[in-house]
Amino acid sequence: MKPVLDAEPSVSEKRGAQIERILCPIDFSQSSVRAYDYAQSLAGHYRATLVALHIVDLARHPAGYYAPSAPLVYDFKETLIANGQRDLQVLVKAPSGIRPECIVQEGSPADAILSLARERAIGLIVLGTHGRRGLDRLMLGSVTERVLRNATCPVFTVRQTAPDSNTPDAVDHSVAIRRILCCIDFSAHSQRALEYALSLAGAYDAELTLLHVLDDVYSADVGKEIDTTMEKLPKLLPPAARKSPKRHFEVRLGKAYQEILKFAAEAQSDLIVAGMHGRQALDLAVFGSTIYRVIQLNPGPVLAVPV
Repeated sequence: MKPVLDAEPSVSEKRGAQIERILCPIDFSQSSVRAYDYAQSLAGHYRATLVALHIVDLARHPAGYYAPSAPLVYDFKETLIANGQRDLQVLVKAPSGIRPECIVQEGSPADAILSLARERAIGLIVLGTHGRRGLDRLMLGSVTERVLRNATCPVFTVRQTAPDSNTPDAVDHSVAIRRILCCIDFSAHSQRALEYALSLAGAYDAELTLLHVLDDVYSADVGKEIDTTMEKLPKLLPPAARKSPKRHFEVRLGKAYQEILKFAAEAQSDLIVAGMHGRQALDLAVFGSTIYRVIQLNPGPVLAVPV
C-alpha cells in the first residue's frame, strides 16, 4: 500500500456512511448465527431495517431428486421451506428488541443474496464465512467469493473460529466493537472505507486507527517516507477529529496483508475495514488481493467496502 503524492480530501464524520437496510443470510451454521449477532447489533445502532434470509438450496439435498414422482419432489421442497421458516423464527426470537423481516426462498445461495440485495436496496450484507483450519482457512467458499465479487454494497464478513457446538447456550452472543482498524492506501477505495469506519466508530463510540503499510519502498530514506505518510494520515479526517484521543495513526513496513493482520492482533482490533479494489475472479484467487487474504486469515470480522 504505497501512498500517492497527494492524499484525497478529508472525510467528514457527519457525512459518514449511513446504513438503512441490512441483509443477513442464515444457513444455521455457527458462523451465520454469529453473523446474525453482528447484524442485530448494527441494526440497533443504526436504527436500520434488518432482513434475515434463509435459502433452501436443493443441491444440498440430492435425495429429493430421487423421489418417485413430481408431487413428492414438491412436498420435499415445501417441507424444507417450512423447516427453514420454523428455524428462522426460533433464531430471531432473541430478546434484542430487533424484529427482522424473515424471508425463506429456494434457489442458489449467492444468486438469492445478490438478487435480494438489489431488490431491497440493501446497504450492508452481513455474512458468515466457514473456513477455520487447513485448506478451509484459505478458502472462503463459493458463496462468499461470489457475494464479495458482485455485491455493490459493503460486505461484513464474520468467521466462527470456535468448534461447532450443538449447544446454542454455549455460544457467546455479545458483540463488542471497541477498536476499529481502517486500512488506508490513499485511493478512492480506502477513502470510501474510511467513511464507513468513521461512521461505525461514531455509532459504537470506538477507537479508530488508520493504518498504512509501506510494502514497496525503494527510497534510501525510509524514515522520511514514514514521516511523510504519518503527516498525511491525519489530513484524511475532519480537523476536529484529528486530535481526538480515540483517533490513532500507524505506518508499518512489510507485506500489506501480513502487517494488517499483525497490527490487528497487537491492537486487539474488533473490526478491520478496508476498501475492495479488484473484484474479478483472478483478483479473488486463493492468494489474491490484500483484503481477500485479510478476510481469510483474520479471526475477527472484516468489512469490505467497494467503491
